[in-house]
Amino acid sequence: MTTPVRRRSLRARILAYITDATSRLQAAWRILTAAQTALLNALAAIRSGRRTGNAAAIRRITAAFQRSLTAFDRAAAAFVERWATSDLPLIYREGAWTMLDQADRPPDRFSWTQRHQDAITTASAQYYADLTRRIQEALRRARAFLRAAQATARSAELDVEALRRDHPLDTVIYGTSTRYPADAWAHAAISWQAVTTANTGAARTALDELGCEWLEVRDGSECGWLKHNDPDEANRTLRTVQDALAHPSAHPHCQREFLPRLDLTGRTEIRSGALL
Repeated sequence: MTTPVRRRSLRARILAYITDATSRLQAAWRILTAAQTALLNALAAIRSGRRTGNAAAIRRITAAFQRSLTAFDRAAAAFVERWATSDLPLIYREGAWTMLDQADRPPDRFSWTQRHQDAITTASAQYYADLTRRIQEALRRARAFLRAAQATARSAELDVEALRRDHPLDTVIYGTSTRYPADAWAHAAISWQAVTTANTGAARTALDELGCEWLEVRDGSECGWLKHNDPDEANRTLRTVQDALAHPSAHPHCQREFLPRLDLTGRTEIRSGALL
């Protein structure tokens, strides 16, 4: 009766990583959004005549915003570095331990072999680049907002709400124009990376440490194998370890989990994707 408790604990630790990392990334982003609000409020105060010496005031609030950009950049960069170099390897190992636990093998069967090191290095580098690109894009948009705010402050009309509407720094842009709330993006990005990493660790361990050929998939009841609406549904199907390594998750917030099916080793008549 102790094994299920241990398994829940392993899954809970991965969720704890997601919750903690999401909170840290969202906190870094709030530096940016708070700075935008402060600048817009200061501009509104200047325009309403509650402050004197407009030129000097604009320089002060501009300098304050630029300091906030530096603070955001440092906080976000520190988050990404810790996430990629420390948290993701631990999550990978949690996935490996979970697979060993499901097979009733001790956790010390896992070690950082070259193949495991290569897998986590590749994943960490990719996710580091993905997150860094989003942060750099946010900085670029913030600087564009600052330029627009400065130009508007010197003009005859100041429309604070138009500035906020045209430069929503509390969003992340996908493609050319699709915007998502930054908080929601942070949770989706972190959960995607964590689940993908954990499942990669699990599948790699199934292959290398267990010699497992087939994995049983547990997933959301309507989740597809390649993407959420893929007609090839994933839940309660059998997949080769190679297929699992190629598709460790299907979408953000994916619930996918792999279970070892050592009893099917050597079975050649099974089709990957077959329903249990």
